[in-house]
Amino acid sequence: MTKANMKTNENGLTKKDLFRANWRWLWSSQLAWNYEKMMATGYFYTVLPFLKRWYHDDELVDMMKMQDQFFNTNAFVGGFIIGMDLAIEEKKGSAAKNTVAGIKTGLMGPLAGVGDTIFGVIISTIFGSIGAYMGLKGNPVGAFLWILVDLIVLFARFSFLPMGYYQGAKLIDSAQGKLNAVTDAAILLGVTVVGALIPTVITAKVPFVFRSGKVTLKAQSMLDQIMPSLVPVLLVLFVYWLLGKKKMTSTKIILLVMILGIVLSYFHILGA
Repeated sequence: MTKANMKTNENGLTKKDLFRANWRWLWSSQLAWNYEKMMATGYFYTVLPFLKRWYHDDELVDMMKMQDQFFNTNAFVGGFIIGMDLAIEEKKGSAAKNTVAGIKTGLMGPLAGVGDTIFGVIISTIFGSIGAYMGLKGNPVGAFLWILVDLIVLFARFSFLPMGYYQGAKLIDSAQGKLNAVTDAAILLGVTVVGALIPTVITAKVPFVFRSGKVTLKAQSMLDQIMPSLVPVLLVLFVYWLLGKKKMTSTKIILLVMILGIVLSYFHILGA
């Protein structure tokens, strides 16, 4: 058994370890946000000390590459995924590489929706409105109310990572031999979320209209009869295919899509 597949100690990670991970995630989750991998750098920075503790040499490099892959979720609840990651890797080591990748992919979308709704909309809207209204009326309590709410949210945020860690440990103990099923389920959930986003986020239509005498055929109507949102799906597949090409980066693809969009729009082939 390699060092990577051995527990660090009998009692698992300490509260100090979890606090350290929480602290690193607090400061790095969005500090290095970028269009290519979004929050991946912050995630990687958070788990890096533990990777160095559990892995060595080529195994370390392999796990570092996996942890530096695309990641994006709500920063407040993202710690829950990190906690599960740490619990699984601590006990399974590099053998859980696909499981961890699947859990990250499968949970980041749903948790983003929950986190954005609660922390990004509900809390800020309700207490922000109350605090602002009190401030407009000359009541300084409104400012202190907003500060108090922020502190409560901060402490609540720090609870998600330990919660994920202990839930991940329970998953390991209660689901021995079933991690492949968990991985497949998480990946399926992630693919479903991404697939549902295509027709709701991407808008691309074919405005071309064929006319012959009294006959008029609208290209978009015919495509909708074949499969709704067919054009957005084809565009996503095209971009996905380009990402697999050598020397092709996300920046180059963004520029290419912009140029194609302008050219095809000019010739009335594509439109919004």
